[in-house]
Amino acid sequence: MNDRKPEPIDIVLRLAIVALALGTAYIHLTLGGLLFTLNAAGYLVGAVAMVVPIAIARRYRWLIRISLAAYAMTTIAAWAVDGAQYSTAYLAKVIELALIILLAVEFARRDGDPVQRPSGSDPIAVGSNAGRRPSIAST
Repeated sequence: MNDRKPEPIDIVLRLAIVALALGTAYIHLTLGGLLFTLNAAGYLVGAVAMVVPIAIARRYRWLIRISLAAYAMTTIAAWAVDGAQYSTAYLAKVIELALIILLAVEFARRDGDPVQRPSGSDPIAVGSNAGRRPSIAST
């Protein structure tokens, strides 16, 4: 978890993520039907979770980012398998792709780039000895 003070770019990035999540939620809500309504509700919950100032949400914001990106990927995959091919659907997919990209950027900025983590470190327990192999000197 990163407790550093957000820079202006971090605020803009977060607002863009929330706007994209709300935008695709709106599109899905206007389509009607139970699955589209539930999809809209999922994006709404994700958007709220990104900005709610509750301690547990702040603590697990990294997980919220990953979950929202996975949700968008699942929505895209479901559409690719059985989606309607009309212009609004393509707009929603562009929004969801942009959402995934911005979530990845924010994850890298706020939580660290998981690709750059030292080998053997546990991304959940960064800063602890969990997941680290003992060094030759300590064996």
